[in-house]
Amino acid sequence: MLTLFGILIIGIGIVTLLTKPIFKNHRLLGWFTQRKSLRIILLGIVLSIVTGTLFYAEPGTAYAVQYPWGGQKAVFRQGIHTKMWGRLIPIQFELPIKYVIPNTNGELGEQSEYANGDAAKYWAFSDAVKARIATSVVISINTDGEAQFLSVADRNKTEQNLIRSRIIPNIDQSIKNTCKLMDAQDYISGQASDFDRYFKDQLENGMYVLEEYTESERREIIGDSTTVRTVVNKDSKQKRFRIKRIQGEPVREQGNSLKAYGLKVVQAVVTEIDWEETFDKRLQLQKEEVAQTQLEKQQAEREFYRAQKEKARGEAEKAAERARLEKEQIQKTIAAETEAKVAEFNLVKEKKQFEVEKFKAQSKKVAADAEAYQNAKLVNAGLTPQERAEWQYKTSVGVARELKELNLPQIFIEGGGDSQKTDANLLQSLIGAELAKKMMESNSK
Repeated sequence: MLTLFGILIIGIGIVTLLTKPIFKNHRLLGWFTQRKSLRIILLGIVLSIVTGTLFYAEPGTAYAVQYPWGGQKAVFRQGIHTKMWGRLIPIQFELPIKYVIPNTNGELGEQSEYANGDAAKYWAFSDAVKARIATSVVISINTDGEAQFLSVADRNKTEQNLIRSRIIPNIDQSIKNTCKLMDAQDYISGQASDFDRYFKDQLENGMYVLEEYTESERREIIGDSTTVRTVVNKDSKQKRFRIKRIQGEPVREQGNSLKAYGLKVVQAVVTEIDWEETFDKRLQLQKEEVAQTQLEKQQAEREFYRAQKEKARGEAEKAAERARLEKEQIQKTIAAETEAKVAEFNLVKEKKQFEVEKFKAQSKKVAADAEAYQNAKLVNAGLTPQERAEWQYKTSVGVARELKELNLPQIFIEGGGDSQKTDANLLQSLIGAELAKKMMESNSK
């Protein structure tokens, strides 16, 4: 720009210098003198020399400088550099390239002056569904190798030519190949990340070599998971593509890679997809079906859990009743066992008490026998006349008292024969028995 301005100034100086003698009285040319015209020409020459030998390198831009005598150099640093009237080929360090889906008015919206934006194109997936795919790609040039950069700049001449003739065709081919590898239904069902991965890998490392194959139509499952009924047309075949591989590695097209130009893919993503109208309608129907299925599933789950709740409630009530009956049973069992143990304890107690009373009676009998034996021994041993008189007195008093207290039967039966002898024997027997009893009782006391 400054060089052209300098040439323009030189031209103005020459014109004023040549036309001044012809139009001497012209008012516009009156200000220009020969000296002023020469100064103008000199100024133009200086500007042309300065602008032709120097240039300013903007930040973030690499320059290839091609000299008139055939030499060239690469400039990667910003600032003022010499070009010696050479040709400049500026290329940004990073080249943003975007495919944008136009709005209803066909406009692409606001775009950066440093980005290359184009309208998104329609691409067909393997199931023939078409869609406009908006992408955002950032390509970085190689600023480490000067020779490779100069080769790319020399072969492509301008940055725009590099983008249009090298980069965009690779982007288009990558999108095309990636669309062939999947159905539109697969993309919306979770393979969007695979699309981005295939897209970037082909841009960076080269295009896949695709091979064609056919497969039977997918079986559509109708019904629940327990009873599977399928609908399939045996004669229906679908043409599909897959990546050709050798020993697990994908086969790529030779010479069709951005790496050959020292270009590196910094970013390659799909930002938006505008499906064709027929597929949008189908998606809407699918969404409605999915929503209806989800609703029915939720209702079925609700009924299932309600039944489970009622079943659980019944089990809980059954368990509570079982616990209550078991508690009553345990209480009755414990009460019966307690009663049995109490009766057993009472029986043992009665037995012990009987044995105690038995031993008491035996003790009394032994004591009485011992006393009687002692008394008999004393009598047999012989007493003094005074002791014998005292013993007879006590005995007679005791016998009289016992006879007084003696309770004889009021009625007795007489037998035939010797009645007087029988009466005497009976009376003696009764008196003797009663006296013996009283004696034993008094001795025991």
